[in-house]
Amino acid sequence: MAEDTQAQAGAERQFTLRTVYLKDLSFESPNAPEVFQGEWKPETALHMDIQVSQLEAHTHEIVLTITVTAKAGEKTAYLVEVQQAGIVSAQGFEQQDYGPLFYVYCPSILFPYARQAVTDVVAKGGFPQLVLQHINFDAIYAQKLAEQQQGGVDGADQTATPQPTTH
Repeated sequence: MAEDTQAQAGAERQFTLRTVYLKDLSFESPNAPEVFQGEWKPETALHMDIQVSQLEAHTHEIVLTITVTAKAGEKTAYLVEVQQAGIVSAQGFEQQDYGPLFYVYCPSILFPYARQAVTDVVAKGGFPQLVLQHINFDAIYAQKLAEQQQGGVDGADQTATPQPTTH
């Protein structure tokens, strides 16, 4: 009997990726052309953020923001910010399933698009190719969930909020 109930609940779950799009792309090279004159040994920093906005009852926009800053010595060589977004429809899920769906599964779909945008714009900026490594969204989500349960999450420095938020 319990198996029938679980099978019915599973059959009612629906997830649809409606569209994937580049919401925003920014590239700056504030110290060009000087930055091209020295030896190229940059220090690269990556920042990531995930925002979830409810558009309709079962429709959400997921925005994965990737910011990469490369410095050559004290000077910023380039700064890239990509907002890769998707519109998804999800219904029939238990409340506790929306966090992993929106903060693990959806960013995993969006990340390859964002990575390609970063790679392309860095090359077009005249710099050596930059290919971002895979991001383990499962591990980030689990870490943020553990921090939230311990009460130690600083709202200003969240990479991924474990529960969907509406903006």
